[in-house]
Amino acid sequence: MAVNETERRAMTRALELATRGPRGVNPQVGAVLLSPDGEIIAEGWHHGAGTPHAEVDALSKLAPDAARGATAVVTLEPCNHTGRTGPCALALIEAGVSRVIYALDDPGAVSGGGADRLRGAGVSVDAGEQADAAEAIIGGWLTAQRLGRPEVTVKWAQSLDGRAAASDGTSQWITGPEARADVHRRRSEADAIVVGTGTVLSDDPALTARDGDALHAHQPIPVVIGTRTTPDDAAVRRHPHPPLLFDTHDLHEVMADLHARGIQTVFVEGGPTLASAFLAAGLADRVLAYIAPVLLGGNRTALTDIGVGSIDAARRLTIEEWLPLGTDLLAIARPASAPEQGDA
Repeated sequence: MAVNETERRAMTRALELATRGPRGVNPQVGAVLLSPDGEIIAEGWHHGAGTPHAEVDALSKLAPDAARGATAVVTLEPCNHTGRTGPCALALIEAGVSRVIYALDDPGAVSGGGADRLRGAGVSVDAGEQADAAEAIIGGWLTAQRLGRPEVTVKWAQSLDGRAAASDGTSQWITGPEARADVHRRRSEADAIVVGTGTVLSDDPALTARDGDALHAHQPIPVVIGTRTTPDDAAVRRHPHPPLLFDTHDLHEVMADLHARGIQTVFVEGGPTLASAFLAAGLADRVLAYIAPVLLGGNRTALTDIGVGSIDAARRLTIEEWLPLGTDLLAIARPASAPEQGDA
């Protein structure tokens, strides 16, 4: 059955509701219930781990039998398992909902399958409505479900000839103010920001996300990886969130730990050594390369060894977008071959 304009608007509303929920172990999900004549009769969203899911939150606002014959519009396939709450697919069936429209399939081996359960009970189901918009909200959660680790963005700034710093080691302000503002906005969208101890010792970064002189409302959790000691007076220790310090070089171990903490998106800001290590380990889901129209020469390249010994072993990327930022250019790319589940 085709999705009509009223149902499409309901999905847009459900997506807005989804963003009210917190980012964490569970996905941000919104739900709208429509009466048989297309009127909104209830709305809901997931308020956090252990609370009712979006569909049940919406149903709880109705009198018994008030949802009979209704259409449920949900941003994620209703779940089909019992955890701290019961299966949403069953709740919708028992409420008498006659149709379900959702944006994204649930990739979970345990939680997925709600659509089949609904169809088996005679409920009409349509999937894929505004899927791209839904994925923009919970892309990190989807990656975590598929790969068992956070979604990783590796960022660096470079000169046109591929250098991250001048020969004397200075690197500040390779790019212009527009590019730097874009970096801080993207930091604010991440759950965690990652650097190595080398960057902490050489640059003493605050690892905050700033909007001019003010802080963005959402601040990523600072993560420092490496075996050298982070000084007690390091700027990162004054971050709004206490830093997570990992005395290791095992990136898979760190990603597993962050995943267990409910961190879904990671923004790698470290220098060439850390960026290269993430790429070599196959842990980069997206690359952001900020390219400035300057030439620096020398040997301080933006990347070091990433495990490529010949052209046949080159890490191929697919460019998603070339974005002009003042006089600079941002290349947004993803690996041409996506990581498989379990690579982490």
